[in-house]
Amino acid sequence: MFHLMFSLPWLIVATRFIAPLPWPWWAKLSLAVFLLFASQYHLFSRFTSGSVFAPEFPRPLVIAFNLFFGAIVLLAAMQVILDLLGILIFAVTWSFPVVPPEVRYTMGIAALLLASFGISQAIRVPRVKRIEVEIPGLAPDLDGYRMVQLTDMHISRLFTAAWAKAVVEKTNALNADLIVITGDLIDGSLDIRRDDIAPLAGLKAHHGVLAVPGNHEYFFDVDRWLAHFPELNMRILANDHAVIERGEGRLVIAGVTDLSARFSGAVEPDLERALHGAPASAPVILLDHQPHMAQRAAKRGVTLQLSGHTHGGMVRGLDRLVARANNGYVSGFYQVGDMKLYVSNGTGLWPGFALRIGVPAELTEFTLRSAAQNPRQT
Repeated sequence: MFHLMFSLPWLIVATRFIAPLPWPWWAKLSLAVFLLFASQYHLFSRFTSGSVFAPEFPRPLVIAFNLFFGAIVLLAAMQVILDLLGILIFAVTWSFPVVPPEVRYTMGIAALLLASFGISQAIRVPRVKRIEVEIPGLAPDLDGYRMVQLTDMHISRLFTAAWAKAVVEKTNALNADLIVITGDLIDGSLDIRRDDIAPLAGLKAHHGVLAVPGNHEYFFDVDRWLAHFPELNMRILANDHAVIERGEGRLVIAGVTDLSARFSGAVEPDLERALHGAPASAPVILLDHQPHMAQRAAKRGVTLQLSGHTHGGMVRGLDRLVARANNGYVSGFYQVGDMKLYVSNGTGLWPGFALRIGVPAELTEFTLRSAAQNPRQT
């Protein structure tokens, strides 16, 4: 079913875009076969690694697959819009319009250029996004406390050790008080990804690095990964919390496992367990990979939840569909009861559809404020 779903855009392109072109049959067949090959990117990924989530091709080939698969999806969307316009015209004139070949050529070039732009934006080291956020009850000694959130790095054949090293260097240059990682660090098994993820051991912050697993960790033997992350100088908050102290101020950073745990027999997310023994007077910041359960956290008294998972929707317009699958949360700040929820666009991206159009990646620096003011973003 998964591969059939991803074949539908190719079917639209083959029947509605390629077939009407005024080309020799062999030229149209050749283009259709080439795009069919590109459309089966995820099937070929399963052949190479046993999983659609970890394509084990050379990086240039992963980029090429994303380029042409992305172009197929974009072109299919354009063709659907063109066909809908044709139906509207037919409803008025009782005659379907003749589409000049130049219109299709323009669509094809536009789809390829947009896909090229999209993947270039996806694989770059993201810019720093700076946010000030008010934390009710935050002690004056913690006013100005700075946290950096990394999320959805998806270390893989696309986001390699060189990319991870660049992210580490950019993060460390911020000289933050704390670094938090909200899941989906990897795509691939520990045996395959060990060298690619190694640069993350170089992350430095005054209060260290706290992390929670995302759903992709559960696709690749989560127990081995959770045992390996501490070797990279990360503390894993798997239904646990840490207490940050500065002067007289205290702040609780809690973390839960991912909802995907219920499908793999692993430890499911347990917010009550994560907060057990936490000082009652300290504000709570929750790290939860998926924003899906934000209302539960708000009812429990969490002050701020940091999540990822959605990649911000990746493509403007597609974000509306992604939001529907995540209780309406897809990118940026949301007020959920008395709690603020922040959903990051992600630092990296799943290598199976690595396009960003109008939804930039981010490396997010939060400055916590105790004074009453509106959050600022830069």
